[in-house]
Amino acid sequence: MQPIVLFAVAGAGALGAVARYLATLLVRHWGGVGPVPVACVNIVGCFGFGLCWAFAHGRWSHPVATAVLAGFFGAFTTFSAFAFDGFELLEQRRIGAFVLNALVQNGVGLLAVWMGIAAGPARS
Repeated sequence: MQPIVLFAVAGAGALGAVARYLATLLVRHWGGVGPVPVACVNIVGCFGFGLCWAFAHGRWSHPVATAVLAGFFGAFTTFSAFAFDGFELLEQRRIGAFVLNALVQNGVGLLAVWMGIAAGPARS
């Protein structure tokens, strides 16, 4: 492991964490409640990851690609917050909301990754 990669991931991770926090506040400001802010950030993050992966694949250096994908998007997407929201919905016995949240975030997240890759440059 190259030290430059670790520093790049750490720096990009810090930026991703701040971006996640600000994006979550923005969605809450627009009226997002419950798991909606986390879902929005996760879906945007999945799209961004797919798009950047499409651009990075074979074009970006290893440190840059790792920093963006593992660092920035690893910190920007919030799976742990998603899991906690699910826990809270189950604890509140809101089974329908739990199932809907899990299906939407996973299904639309996968679709967003695919769309991000498709929107990027053609792979050879």
